[in-house]
This record gives sequence, C-alpha cells and structure tokens, in this order.
Amino acid sequence: QINMLVYIVILCYFICINCFSVSNLNHDIIHNKYNDCYMNINSDYPLQNDLIIKAAKGEKVNRTPVWLFRQAGRHLPEYNEYKTKRNKNFLQLLEDPVDVAECTLQPVRRYNIDAAILFSDILVILQALDMEVTMPGGVGITVPSPLLKPSDIFTRLPRSINVKEKLAHVIEAVTLIKKELKGKVPLIGFSAGPFSLMFYMVGGSSKKNQQIASTWLNTYPFESKALLDLLTDIIIDYTSAQIEAGADLIQIFEAMGEFINEADFYKWVLPSLKQIAFELKSKYPDIPLLVFPRGATYSLSALQEVGYDVVTLDTNTNRSNIRSILKQSKLSNKDNGNVRTSPASIQG
Repeated sequence: QINMLVYIVILCYFICINCFSVSNLNHDIIHNKYNDCYMNINSDYPLQNDLIIKAAKGEKVNRTPVWLFRQAGRHLPEYNEYKTKRNKNFLQLLEDPVDVAECTLQPVRRYNIDAAILFSDILVILQALDMEVTMPGGVGITVPSPLLKPSDIFTRLPRSINVKEKLAHVIEAVTLIKKELKGKVPLIGFSAGPFSLMFYMVGGSSKKNQQIASTWLNTYPFESKALLDLLTDIIIDYTSAQIEAGADLIQIFEAMGEFINEADFYKWVLPSLKQIAFELKSKYPDIPLLVFPRGATYSLSALQEVGYDVVTLDTNTNRSNIRSILKQSKLSNKDNGNVRTSPASIQG
C-alpha cells in the first residue's frame, strides 16, 4: 500500500521512498563511538514519536507525518519577538547554541508536528572555511569576497577543516536541542550540497552571477573537481558530527540545482551526493537521509539509487509519471512558499 508522506515549508509536500539497503556491513564494529554517543542521548530521552523515521524507512505508518521543511523563522511572531529581544540578526542568532535551540523549538511548541529541524543556514560551511557571509537586507545572504580565479581554491582555502572546532556551536546546539526536546519528536539535521556551496563561493549571491558556478565546471574542471571534493569531505564530516551529537535524520539541500544543466548535474553533482550517501550510510546505516535537488528533480530516481531514503520534488516536477519512476514512492507536492494545491486535491 502506498502511503503519502507530507512535509511543509509553510506547508510543503514531499516524496518518501525506502531505497537503501546495507547488507554487507558488520553492524557490531561500525563506528562504535557514534553508537555510544548517540545511544547515550537517546537512552536518556527515548523518542515518543518516531513516525517520520518509520515513514522514511518505508515502514507502515498509521498517519501521514508532518514537519517543517525548513525552520519556521520569519512567519512566527515569537521568532521576531525573540530576535528583537536578543538584538541580533539571523546570522548572529546562528552563532549561539542557546539561540539556535530556542528558534528550533519554537515551531515544535506552536504546531503539532512530527519532527524538529535544526535552525541553521546552508552557508555556515563557508564561514568555517573563513569566507565572509553577510546579510545586508533585501538581497538575501551574500558572500562579498567570492573566489575570483581558479588558483584561489588552493591559495584562499584550507585543504581540510576540523568541523568539530569550526562548527562547534552548531554541534553543541544539536545536543542542546535534543535535551530540550526530551524525545518529543526527532531532530532533522542538515547541510547544503557541494554544488550549492560552490555556487555561492564563486558567484557570491543567489540573485546575481547565477551561471558562474556552472561555467567554472567546464572551464576549470581540475580546480572545480578539487573544490567539490573538499566540500564533499566537509559535508560528510559536518553531518556525521550532527548525527553523533544526536540528529535523528539528515537532509542534504542541493538548493541551486536549477543553475546547472542536466548533463553537468549527472557528471559533477551526482557523484558528490553519492559519496555523501555512501559514507553516511556506511557509518550510520539506521539514520534516514533526505535530499532536495531543487530545480533538478529529474535526478530523483538516480538519487534514490545512490542511497537517499527520502527525495524531494518541487512544483516543476511532472507528477503524472513520478510514481512509476521511483520505488515505493509516496507522492505529494512541495512548494518553496505557499502550497498551490489544496490538501483535499492531493491523492496519495
């Protein structure tokens, strides 16, 4: 029986599929440190609601799980009141684990939802790479000093980073959130995908220079591969640290998929996303993985095949044949702002 799995932006809907099996891993010796850390926090606060986890694994559920696609943020009056009280902008709130925990928990207090999602931003990894990220207002988040030439990859960026040091505030926030949730609902951690990070690193903005990243891939293939490899390794370390701190699911946002053509997506982006899924599933086989290739949902079947448990469709996705393309899919609709289809008209 096909069940529908729903999740919201302010209401948004998704595809959930059970698509990965780990059959040749020795579960007794996989990442014992993770097992000890994760089991400790979850033994202290066992989940009271694991509906979304069961659905993500393709298990039968008695109702459709609902959750926020991203943090509630600007639409909540309590969020705006809290931001004013703290006299901080969005990026400043992200720097303090207490602020992150509070903003993560606000929608859980207000709505009867089945998961919390970490209050964060996709560009925290750029900050960890010592690239400046600003939010001047009215133009979105920007990177005022992007990489200007291929050699900048080797002269301006480190070869690796210790995410537990550079992003310690995020990791601390994950554990604090888990303690505050006390098992009420699972916590979704997340990261940007490699191409989306590269998009900002070379273009500087989501509003301008939108084709620079795609141009770099074919003009500077060696340097682009080196950058994507660096970002892929960081994302694996970053999401691993979130899991070890207590995150119950991980979402990868390849949010700039609309700015790369299909052939280049399969050549450049899919291998990185495959590597992320492989590494995380090898270390944490019981943690569901979610992926959103916005503007590139032609890749949903391929992403299913490489190991993602939940794949996301956007409003441009052809819904007439999507079920036949995916295995054991649960079809719904996702929109970046408002749902354009009434819940009554969506068929599971």
